Amino acid sequence: MDDGAINPAGCGAEAITDEELLSVGRDVLLEEARAVEIFAGRMGREFAKSARMLASCGGRVVITGLGKSGLIGRKIAATFASLGLPAFFLHATEGSHGDLGMVRPDDVGIFISNSGETAELLALLPYFRRIGASVIAMTGKASSTLAKNSDIVLDVGVEREADPLGLAPTSSTTVQVAAGDALAGAFTKLRGLGPDDFALFHPGGALGRSLLLTVGDIMGRGERLPVTRLDSTVKDALFEITSKGYGATAVVDGNGDLCGIFTDGDLRRFMEKHGTQALDLAIGRAMTRGPRTIVPTRLASEAVRVMERCKISVLIAVDGNKPIGIIHLHELLKAGVS
Repeated sequence: MDDGAINPAGCGAEAITDEELLSVGRDVLLEEARAVEIFAGRMGREFAKSARMLASCGGRVVITGLGKSGLIGRKIAATFASLGLPAFFLHATEGSHGDLGMVRPDDVGIFISNSGETAELLALLPYFRRIGASVIAMTGKASSTLAKNSDIVLDVGVEREADPLGLAPTSSTTVQVAAGDALAGAFTKLRGLGPDDFALFHPGGALGRSLLLTVGDIMGRGERLPVTRLDSTVKDALFEITSKGYGATAVVDGNGDLCGIFTDGDLRRFMEKHGTQALDLAIGRAMTRGPRTIVPTRLASEAVRVMERCKISVLIAVDGNKPIGIIHLHELLKAGVS
């Protein structure tokens, strides 16, 4: 009995080939890409004015929208916040029922509506206008009510939606999120933000660790630093390696200056050549001269890159030519640095 339910697979779905599905998927992506390219081509002074308004904002950026545009608004707000631009999403419906109290005169509002006639958004405009908060309209209709009552209008209109029916929000929402990303990029340029600034807002997780941790934060130092004098034997160096657990030891001369490194790999190669008598030979014959070093103030992520490029697993940290620390690749990866 037909109960009016829609067949989840669709009528005749079994007759649709994989090639046809791939063709539809590619068409959607290409149409969305074309819409973004068209938007990029028509960006003008309104975009630049919007970016400058955000960069000079003395309050917060209040982003509002409804439905799919609202979801895009949440993403844009999160992107701005990650760059140090205070931003929050204001649900258009909730705004008319008390949440407008969060908006202040020095805030900048970004109203997102493809039609520019969304009733819930238009209901918020009088409050923004009355308190003197600026409004940027992100709309697909430059002649809409929203556009006519905003300080700046960003035309994010598209020729057609990308789905096979040409109805579902696809191209339009893609251009909206791309416009938000473009504004975020322009804001970054205007504020002169660098990786260290970005890291301040991402102290947790691998990103923050990669950007903030230095070699000095992780390296072994003091009693943990394996050091062997140049007049020692290979056996002495082996004891130092074993007791400190880094698989290597710095080798220093009488003045405490670094003159080489001796690793467990060096030990294996030296013993293959000299047999058991290798343990009684001078460490100077077995060590690697001119080892790779790093200063403690360098980022830990840079130490990882040096190790990967040179195909080594340990670095000696130096102050001038004095070894003051040691860092192993395993320690870096354990700390979440990549």
